[in-house]
Amino acid sequence: MPSAAAKAPIRPLKGVRILSLALNLPGPAALMRCQAMGATCIKLEPMAHPAAAPGSSSDPMAIYARLAYDRMHQGMKILTADLKADAGRKLLQRELSKADVLITSFRPSALEKLGLGWKALHKAYPQLSMVAIFGAAGARAEEPGHDLTYMAENDLVTGLDLPASLYADMGGSLMVSEAVLQTRLQQLQKGKSVRLEVSLSDAAAYLGLPRAWGLTAPQAAVGGGHAGYRVYACKDGRVAMAALEPHFAAPLADAAGLADSSVQTLFTAAAHTTIAAFLAGKTRKQLNALAVARDIPLHTLK
Repeated sequence: MPSAAAKAPIRPLKGVRILSLALNLPGPAALMRCQAMGATCIKLEPMAHPAAAPGSSSDPMAIYARLAYDRMHQGMKILTADLKADAGRKLLQRELSKADVLITSFRPSALEKLGLGWKALHKAYPQLSMVAIFGAAGARAEEPGHDLTYMAENDLVTGLDLPASLYADMGGSLMVSEAVLQTRLQQLQKGKSVRLEVSLSDAAAYLGLPRAWGLTAPQAAVGGGHAGYRVYACKDGRVAMAALEPHFAAPLADAAGLADSSVQTLFTAAAHTTIAAFLAGKTRKQLNALAVARDIPLHTLK
């Protein structure tokens, strides 16, 4: 019989109302996760340019990646306002009075200009917690930057290729949703609101810890040193092989014709050559069948 958890997902943010002023990717992605956890999410965007088409959003994400924008904002209430005008400020004040958490992605100086510095905000709305997203922490919060620069400064950009995803932004979004949960715990445990900061550079640094620790160095086990943990060419594509632990490495070594599957052997050039030659002669279909038959963790790619 299915468990209750399988039927009804846990929604720890049910009853929590979140107002977000954050544009681009980290804020909306975090808002999407918070909504999945039961929060009521409202996003307040700046007014679109007067020359823009009716219904246009001023969020840059809606301009260069409309599909992503629509996916992240599905089911949310979107408001627009000119926060420099009286009507816009009144709308913002009304929404702040009803919100439990405010998410922002402005620089500190911009927050102060909008009257959203924590001291003034907490005095006017004592029930309100705040999660402020910055590119970098502390004195660097005013510096311009983007996902790519935060990845680069944390040694996560190699060669001239762009990273496969926007890791700093998405890692930051996870930290933002975690911070929202922390504000909820603070409210429940101590009855107080709190201001928390999330730095995208810190998010990139956290994702890069395995690299900083040397786990992915070229000769390390998961950096290419172990013959069972690499991306190889196969007959009609590629295969991501992850036969690292002895109970996975042994059947791979046996299938490839290696007499020994010890860790010492699998770090040798001979083991790399033997396994590479074996995989190069197999099709993706054959390797998928091998994975099932011998319980080998792999994934084939076109």
